[in-house]
Amino acid sequence: MSLMSEFKEFAVKGNMIDMATGIIIGAAFNKIVDSLVNDIIMPPLGFLIGGVDFKHLYFNLNPAVTYATMEEATKAGAPIIRYGMFINTMVDFLIVSFTIFVTIKLINRLRASNPQTQETN
Repeated sequence: MSLMSEFKEFAVKGNMIDMATGIIIGAAFNKIVDSLVNDIIMPPLGFLIGGVDFKHLYFNLNPAVTYATMEEATKAGAPIIRYGMFINTMVDFLIVSFTIFVTIKLINRLRASNPQTQETN
């Protein structure tokens, strides 16, 4: 079997198409989770903590120079740690990982309850 025919067989298999579909849906899901975290979860959480906008939290590594905002520090090329963005990213990760966990748990439960869908090797 030639390399091209092997690739063609691989590319048109259902698993490859399923994987591509999953990647596209995953990318769209990531945008939804980003919006959920940035627009729905973090603003009330920041409000409850005392009016904090997590996106703008940072630590300046050069104490000799101060900046009023993170944008000023970034424009000046200052060495900063953007820990607020890290917190947002961690919340994103927790939501995505929990969603994947629940989805896989549901799929496994459905497979276990329907023995006809189980593959035999």
